[in-house]
Amino acid sequence: MIKSLYLRVVLTFLAIVVASVLVAFPLAMYFFTNMISTQFQSEMLAVGRQIVTLSNEVQPKNLYSFVAGSNRLNENYLFTLFDSSGASLGQTPVDVKGRPRIQSSEVADVLKGHIYKSLDFSAPFSGINGIKVGVPLIVGDESYALFIHTNITDAARRQLQTLIVSVLAIVLLVGSILILFASRYLVNPLKKLTLATEKLARGNFNVNVSVNNKDELGKLAESFNHMAGELKQLEQMRQDFVSNVSHEIQSPLTSIRGFSKALRESDIAENDRIKYLEIIERESERLSRLSENLLKLASLESEHHPFHPTIYDLDEQLRRIVVFYEPQWSMKELDMDLALPRVKIFADSDQLSQVWMNVIGNAIKFTATGGHIYIKLVPLRDRVQIWIQDNGIGIPIDEQGRIFDRFYKVDQARQRDSGSGLGLAIVRKIIDMHDGSIEVQSEVGKGTLFLIVLPTTHSPTKKS
Repeated sequence: MIKSLYLRVVLTFLAIVVASVLVAFPLAMYFFTNMISTQFQSEMLAVGRQIVTLSNEVQPKNLYSFVAGSNRLNENYLFTLFDSSGASLGQTPVDVKGRPRIQSSEVADVLKGHIYKSLDFSAPFSGINGIKVGVPLIVGDESYALFIHTNITDAARRQLQTLIVSVLAIVLLVGSILILFASRYLVNPLKKLTLATEKLARGNFNVNVSVNNKDELGKLAESFNHMAGELKQLEQMRQDFVSNVSHEIQSPLTSIRGFSKALRESDIAENDRIKYLEIIERESERLSRLSENLLKLASLESEHHPFHPTIYDLDEQLRRIVVFYEPQWSMKELDMDLALPRVKIFADSDQLSQVWMNVIGNAIKFTATGGHIYIKLVPLRDRVQIWIQDNGIGIPIDEQGRIFDRFYKVDQARQRDSGSGLGLAIVRKIIDMHDGSIEVQSEVGKGTLFLIVLPTTHSPTKKS
């Protein structure tokens, strides 16, 4: 079993070349011989007719001597003359096996006034000498048969054979050399891909395969580079995720551990004790929310998360969320402006409830006292737009593209928010599962608008 792809490609190409030559060479020789033989035959027939014309004009007394003289003038052809009885006036040529090259039946046919033509392709090289033509010749009252056939010497045939074999060998040699280089050209990109794959398997994501090909190998290298980039990004996200989770867990654990040690002191004041217990309780709730959000996000990204869409009133759901947050926005004296026409939607009510809890909760949290929040529904033909707008602290434009990333927190919000940074990631995932979209428009100091678009009339598609 040959394991080297390069060697397999070379041997495969060589086998194809050899097989092609073995098939093409006999065919080429056949057509080459046919072409040469036809040319010889036409030329011989023309020579024979010239002799016939000269004989009729000259009317030689000794026709055999006249033909023999023509024979000496044309070294490539042999002339054989037969009288009216079919007897040869001279030596009849024989083939390599000693058999007469001109048969009595052929002589008889020519003596009847017919022109005889014969080709012999039994052997590509020696068969050329099998070409012969016969023409009728009349001098005086006598009828003759003049036969002309080729006279290629053995030395000439051997030279032709040597030439053809040499050309064939040169073709095979040059073809083999070209195959070696062509195979290396084809296999080198695969070697680069193999080395890069091994590095990738060892955890080195900073790999890039440089292939200038525009063919399938080039597309494969381009796809590999894209895959390596995606894996590098996923690895960075994994590291960031682990780092963020560790940080988010470590921070409340440190507070709980520190204040728990402080509570062991016997001389601690009662007010401080209550304060420390409140901090421990708050940090414990923070850990609980973090754990709950992580589990929720993991469940949403799994293929087996429960998904139960039903038809319900979206406007009523939004009103219930606003009422739920009434203590928070009333305490901050926020102006809640609602424009909620009746809209029925086919969706998972529990999941969308999480969306409104997160988005409206953030709007209340990051809007200053006396601020304004505007919630509006805009029904379309088969969709609905949900506008949730505030005039709070806003989000910097360079950070708006990352607010849906896990654990990402806007710096201004970080100082005031003890959240985990998972809320908007959960929102984006739920909206994606409903074939919807979410956009953010914000300006620092002027507020933020979340525009959510959801389908209303068709069954949502669960996305993994």
